[in-house]
Amino acid sequence: MCIEIERRFLIKNNDWEKLINRKTDIVQGYLSSDSEGWIVRIRSENNLYKLTLKKHIKKSKNYEFEYEIPKKEGEMIISYVSKPIIKERFYLVCEEKKWIIDRFKGKNFPLEIAEVELKTIDEKINLPSFISTEITGLKKFSNFELSNKPFSCWNKKIY
Repeated sequence: MCIEIERRFLIKNNDWEKLINRKTDIVQGYLSSDSEGWIVRIRSENNLYKLTLKKHIKKSKNYEFEYEIPKKEGEMIISYVSKPIIKERFYLVCEEKKWIIDRFKGKNFPLEIAEVELKTIDEKINLPSFISTEITGLKKFSNFELSNKPFSCWNKKIY
């Protein structure tokens, strides 16, 4: 069984940019209609297409099953996504942990989210200087919810 444990954070500065190891561009969309059950996602990254099944368990823990699919099929499926998430993804190592920074484009610009995957739900981490507020478990910051209610539509005074 594939379990993903991750914590997510907003970013307060660009100190992370000097730590970048690599960057990719991502386009993804959702084939699910709500976030209460299994979420089905199609993603294009580095010319690879993957279908992912995700289900929230609790706190920072999710089931996650990911399957690579042929490029032609991926292109067809993603072409039918009406509300895609478009973002740049940056990979870096900081405080001996692998971090991912997503810099959203389109309707979710200028949102930036940092995430770190953990081995256990209670694993301790040292937060880097660029980390701000923790958003782990806040549904409105999930990519699924951002595809339905983009960051640009939010009342910025309440997030």
